[in-house]
Amino acid sequence: MPSKKLVLSKKLVLTSIGAIAAAALLLWSFRPQPVPVDIVQAGVGPVTVSIREQARTRIKDQFEISAPVTGFAPRLEWDPGDPVSAGEVLLDLQPVPASVLDPRARESAEAQIARARAALAAAEASLESAKSRAELAERDLERMMSLYQKGTIAESRLDRARAERRQAAAELRSTESGVEVARQTLRHARAALVQGSSGPASREAFEIQSPISGQVLQVLHESAGVVEPGRPLLRIGDPASLEVIAEVLTDDAVRLSPGLPVEFERWGGEQPLFGEVRRIEPSAFTKISALGVEEQRTLVVIDITSPRREWTALGHGYRMDARFVLWRNPAILNVPNGALFRMEESPAVFIVEGGRARLRKVVTGRRGELYTQILSGLEAGQLVIAHPDKEITDGARVVPYQSLLQ
Repeated sequence: MPSKKLVLSKKLVLTSIGAIAAAALLLWSFRPQPVPVDIVQAGVGPVTVSIREQARTRIKDQFEISAPVTGFAPRLEWDPGDPVSAGEVLLDLQPVPASVLDPRARESAEAQIARARAALAAAEASLESAKSRAELAERDLERMMSLYQKGTIAESRLDRARAERRQAAAELRSTESGVEVARQTLRHARAALVQGSSGPASREAFEIQSPISGQVLQVLHESAGVVEPGRPLLRIGDPASLEVIAEVLTDDAVRLSPGLPVEFERWGGEQPLFGEVRRIEPSAFTKISALGVEEQRTLVVIDITSPRREWTALGHGYRMDARFVLWRNPAILNVPNGALFRMEESPAVFIVEGGRARLRKVVTGRRGELYTQILSGLEAGQLVIAHPDKEITDGARVVPYQSLLQ
């Protein structure tokens, strides 16, 4: 039979072993776990510094055809997209149709004609009388001048004759004007009667021709009807003269210059189009953003440099994304923008060595849309944490997400 002391010693040993195992398990459970992170390699590749803005196309050689005079525009048979040639007749602007006179209005118009004829006859009779007085005054002046030269009459009689001659001449001119007014009144009265006639009238159309060769962009007046001077009828333009305009923030516009390369994306084609800045407008305007913020913007005009055959489907007012390329290097050491952070006013990254994060200060160059240029502090191929957060510290154990998914 084992002694009682031996049994107690065995129990003590087993209890100690259990306590040690429990303590070890507890320590293991509280041991810091590796932080899962995204790990990328610092590599040599392209870095592009650019500005992105929405843009739209615009035909620069665009003409709005309007009515030069009041007239009757027939129904336009043109459709948007129809080709036109320079000098081609777009429409014939007809005179305004005459109104129809009822019997009472016709009698009134005929009475106006009779009254105008009588007024013209009276004016012509007054003209004959004025002519006679003018001729008599002229002959009296000639006689007075002859008598004055002979010393028969005083100079005052000669001055009086001259004044009478001037008065007679003025009356003659006034009477002639009265005759012309009477004639125009008669003509107006006759025109009122002719306009009210339901019979055929001679009408001369006014041809409106196309100033350029191009296409009809928009029909602004489809139905037939009377149009006033300046009424828009058609808008035409040359699709080959397509340009692109973008509304750019003024603090970005100062970084642009004529000749700067531009790439057009999301325009509908499989491949991007290319262009270059032609002009930055000198004046800005205020625009409210989608978030309700006031922005100062200006227009930037861009020429498309890609071959015409690649963008024949584009038309006036089409939307696209414009990417202004400020700087580009096709092969340069870089890391993702999200890998960088500030440490003591200097840029830094976390590299991965032996499963632990190590703080590394770097010298950066240009910051692109996705990647930043690294001038010193890293080498190509080194592992870098792509998006470090506050849990990452120098020396912390890390594990890539990919290994957790396997």
